[in-house]
Amino acid sequence: MPISFLRRISTPVFALACIGIQLAAAESPVLVVPRGGVAMQIAAPAIKLADASGEWELIELDGAGAVVPAQLSPAMAADGTAATDRFRLLASIPPSSAGDAPRRFQLRRATVKTDTAVAMKIAEIDENSIRIDEGRRPLLVYNHGEITSSRVPEDDPRRHRACYVHPVRGIDGEVLTDDFPADHYHHHGIFWTWPHVEIDGRRYDLWSGWDIRQKFVRWMHRRTGPAAAELTVENGWYADDLKVMIERVWIRAYRTAGGARAIDFEFAFTPTDRPITLRGAEEKSYGGLSMRFNVGSPRKTLITVPEGRTSDDLLDTRLPWADLSYPFGADSGPSGAAVFVPPNHPDYPPTWLTRHFGALCMGWPGVKGKTFPPGEAIRLNYRVWIHQNALDRDQLQRAYQGYVEAAKVRWE
Repeated sequence: MPISFLRRISTPVFALACIGIQLAAAESPVLVVPRGGVAMQIAAPAIKLADASGEWELIELDGAGAVVPAQLSPAMAADGTAATDRFRLLASIPPSSAGDAPRRFQLRRATVKTDTAVAMKIAEIDENSIRIDEGRRPLLVYNHGEITSSRVPEDDPRRHRACYVHPVRGIDGEVLTDDFPADHYHHHGIFWTWPHVEIDGRRYDLWSGWDIRQKFVRWMHRRTGPAAAELTVENGWYADDLKVMIERVWIRAYRTAGGARAIDFEFAFTPTDRPITLRGAEEKSYGGLSMRFNVGSPRKTLITVPEGRTSDDLLDTRLPWADLSYPFGADSGPSGAAVFVPPNHPDYPPTWLTRHFGALCMGWPGVKGKTFPPGEAIRLNYRVWIHQNALDRDQLQRAYQGYVEAAKVRWE
C-alpha cells in the first residue's frame, strides 16, 4: 500500500449533526474545530441567519489564515422536515500543520466563486431516479420511483422496489453495490427495511416487500455546493394501501477528500395513527440500514470489525462499525466501504449481520423488537465511508474515531 495513502488515511474524515444555536444576523459566527491535525467533513450545529443565500467561506482566525469553501443547508427539524429558519454549515476542512490544537474559523460571504467543474451536482436521470455527481464523476443514484427487474419472475413481489440508493460508486468509479442479486432478489444497494413489522396484531414483511411497501411522496429539499450535495425526501410505508409510516430521509454526499468519501444518512420514521413494532430476523438480527455489495466471489471478500478481520459471518453481533472490501474493479485492487454508527444511536452499539457474499446489515432494534407510538419520530443517523484499498482495523478505527469526535465542533 502506498505510503502517501497511509498518511492520508491516518487523518480521519468525519461529519456531525448537532442541536441548533441562535446567532444574530449582524454577528460573524466563529466555528471552533477541536482537532487541527485532521481533515474534516462537517455538518456544523444549526444557526439562525437573516439571509443564508449565496456562497460562503470560512476564514481561519489563528495562524495560517486558511480559506475554506462552505455552504449553508437547511437544518433538519425534529420530525425530519427541513427547517425554514435554521441552517447547517457544510464544509471540508483540511488538516493543519500546527498539530492537534483547536482551530477557529469565521463564517463570511465567499470572496471566490466555486469552480463548477469540481462542485457537487444533482442530475435527474429519469422519472424514477436522481444522481449525485462530483464534477463530472457520478457518485450515487437515489431511486425514488419504482425500479423493475426482468430477472425476477413476474409473480414475485420482489420484482419491483423503490426508495433506495444504487448504484454507489467507489473512489475510482467502480460500482460497489448490487441490485436484484440472484441469491437474494430483495437486496438492493443501500436500503432500510425490516423483516417484521407488526400493526394491530398483524405482521408484515417490509424486508421482502410482500405485503407492505415504501413509496415516494414528495421531495423536501435539494441543495448543492462546494462541499456536498444533499437530497431530502419523504416516503411512506403502505400496508393494504393504507399509509402506516412517514419516512423522511436526508442523504448528504461530501466531496472526496484524503482518498475517502463520506455519505451521511439521517432518518426520521414516524408511525401515522397506530403503534408500530419493528423487529429483526430471528437469530440473525438484520432489520434496518443495510448495504448489499457487488461481490462475485465470496472468497475474495474481506470483512473487518473492531475486533479485526473476520473469516466467519457474524450473526446478531454488537458492533459500532463494520467494513467490507473487495476487488470491485476488473483491473484494480480491492476497495470498500464501512458503515459507521454514532454513539448517540439507540441501544448503542446495535447488532449486525455480516455476510461474505456481500452484505452488511444493521440489526436495530434487533431480535427482541420494540414498539413505537404514533406521532413520535424515530431518529437514526449513519455514515457510509467509502475508501480505496483494503484497510486494516487500526486505519478503520481511526476513521471511525474521527467521526465520533466530530460532535465536539461548535459555534462560539
